[in-house]
Amino acid sequence: MDKLQKMISEKSVVIFSKNSCCMSHTIKTLFIDFGVNPTIYELDEINRGKEIEQALAQLGCSPTVPVVFIGGQLVGGANQVMSLHLNRSLVPMLKRAGALWL
Repeated sequence: MDKLQKMISEKSVVIFSKNSCCMSHTIKTLFIDFGVNPTIYELDEINRGKEIEQALAQLGCSPTVPVVFIGGQLVGGANQVMSLHLNRSLVPMLKRAGALWL
């Protein structure tokens, strides 16, 4: 859990993902299209990915990918991110976190 907290707090936008997940791809594309440079951890490629996935589950993340943190705070998965985007709350959140300047 300490490792997870360190990963989350190091960058303004952190995405936990799997290459095999189409929703992960969609969320990563959304942030990149905004001009955000998220830190992306592919849990199916990194050491201790399964352990990190279990820690995300303990935080209440279900499903465990994609999971997005902005400014060190859990935003949630694809549904939560898309809801924020559709109600125009995502961009202001990214600006407050220093991930987006325009």
